[in-house]
Amino acid sequence: MKNSLFPLLEWIITFSLPFLLIMTAIRLLITPLYPIIEYRMPGFPQDPYGFTLQDRLKWSMISIDYLLNDAGLSFLADQHLDDGSPLYNERELGHMQDVRILVQRMIIAWWGLLTILVGLGLWAWRGQWQAGFWKAISRGGWLTIVLVFLILFGVAINFDWLFTNFHRIFFTGDTWIFLYSDTLIRLFPIRFWQDGFTAMGIFTLAAGLASGLLGRHWADQKTKRVPKVNEIDHTTVSAP
Repeated sequence: MKNSLFPLLEWIITFSLPFLLIMTAIRLLITPLYPIIEYRMPGFPQDPYGFTLQDRLKWSMISIDYLLNDAGLSFLADQHLDDGSPLYNERELGHMQDVRILVQRMIIAWWGLLTILVGLGLWAWRGQWQAGFWKAISRGGWLTIVLVFLILFGVAINFDWLFTNFHRIFFTGDTWIFLYSDTLIRLFPIRFWQDGFTAMGIFTLAAGLASGLLGRHWADQKTKRVPKVNEIDHTTVSAP
């Protein structure tokens, strides 16, 4: 019964791994480190309405904090710029609320997939199907590479189309469209997202390649097992 279940579990691993790696890359981008690096990248556009580098760092950190904490919307609504105007208008606040719901659901799913894969890895170790487990990891790594190339191809060919359809899938109507003078666009212009998609692709590509190669290597190692006692060819030797 267990043996018949293993092929199904292996395909679950294969198809889960790309999502885990992609979500890991996204989670790494939703940290203060990414804006710190990105705002200092050569050619990153300055804000025509007056935000300095320090302004962008300050307000982006607060925005990221909101996405990850459990505070209410007032956490952002009570923030004001130096001139006393609200950091975000009502439309922006609504969008940030939607983004936070999406981000926190993604994090829950990320932890869920990680728990499943670690649990299956332990089961593979205890159940003596490690070769199948690592073979599934290898397949998942190569599948990840295919998906990443498709994403990077979309970024290179028509990022606006990719960006627009991403928002149409995950957000309702045109709630994600803003004026260039709005704070969200001033803090996170299109270049911010282009570089983010590229960084996500590079990280996931590297992780997929490592999974593909190392998974195959470890699968081969686990396949090379020592013969069991009852599998040894016993030869009877007659006494002289």
